[in-house]
Amino acid sequence: MGLVCDPKGKGGNEMIRKVMLAIMLCIVSALFMSGCGRDYGKVDQGRVIEFDRDRGTVTMIRDVKTDPGNPEYTYLPPLTYSLPKNVSDIGAEPKTGYRMKLDAANARIIIFDPVTKNFRTIEYKPVKQTENVEKNDPLVFDKSIGREKDFPVIDKISKTIMVYSRRQKIVTTFSVQEEFLSMPPKTWEAGDDIRVNYREDGKALKMTNLSRTESYKK
Repeated sequence: MGLVCDPKGKGGNEMIRKVMLAIMLCIVSALFMSGCGRDYGKVDQGRVIEFDRDRGTVTMIRDVKTDPGNPEYTYLPPLTYSLPKNVSDIGAEPKTGYRMKLDAANARIIIFDPVTKNFRTIEYKPVKQTENVEKNDPLVFDKSIGREKDFPVIDKISKTIMVYSRRQKIVTTFSVQEEFLSMPPKTWEAGDDIRVNYREDGKALKMTNLSRTESYKK
């Protein structure tokens, strides 16, 4: 005597429930495999001053405000995180720099000094300043190669330095004392802003390069 399966009966309903459950489990499993729903713990944020892919570390100065329009990089000491083990959890490689603030109104730049491991304020003499400079302006963007021009521009003959702040939309050229001209170029450049997710201090679970998003511009 053969078995008869009645999809409208109790057996049919039970089978439908099992199939739906199996589908739900597959969806949840796929989400976790792709990183969705993963607990990334606590959040830290700041400006990158050092990045070592070989050693797998990134060092930043914490932004105590986390306001893209008005950041404040004043937290010391610098914070170093080991990079996530999962490559997909590492964002675009961040640019490094020691410039913490370009104070054009008061003709000064605040930098992080890697020797003293403290902040330093350097006053300068303005030579030329252009405001409202968009990221695609020929002054800062080279259409022939399709990317932003390299900054800073250091001219040791005229003893001037030209820097660009994407967030402030300012290109400024200034002169400084000769002793400052021998400093590394990254002294005058702003590093990228990153967000780090972590559960254990010093060990990043996820790193996001915020400077590559439209909301965060230096």
